Amino acid sequence: QVQLVESGGGLVQAGESLRLSCAASGRVFSGNVMSWYRQAPGTQRELVADSTAGGTTNYADSVKGRFTISRDNAKNTVYLQMNSPKPEDTGTYYCKLEQRRPFMATYWGQGTQVTVSS
Repeated sequence: QVQLVESGGGLVQAGESLRLSCAASGRVFSGNVMSWYRQAPGTQRELVADSTAGGTTNYADSVKGRFTISRDNAKNTVYLQMNSPKPEDTGTYYCKLEQRRPFMATYWGQGTQVTVSS
């Protein structure tokens, strides 16, 4: 079993940077994909960014050029650096870990709230 704990959320003004962290613990196998999703009230959860263990990244168009995902594999931790956040970035941010070997499994964190005021 894997546990994911997010931190770093809060209330910021538009344009004020914020960094989220997600630490994985338990039976974490290498070669996983770690992702950040977000969900605003009344909307579906959407992918913000993801990163393979090798560092290949993918971003939602809405955050390209503003957010950066990175990871420390030795610490089983993934980060989301949020620069120039906008009010529409407000929501609950969730961390996800997907592993494919030795068996397929998906784990989610409990979420951390980010509120960007205008």
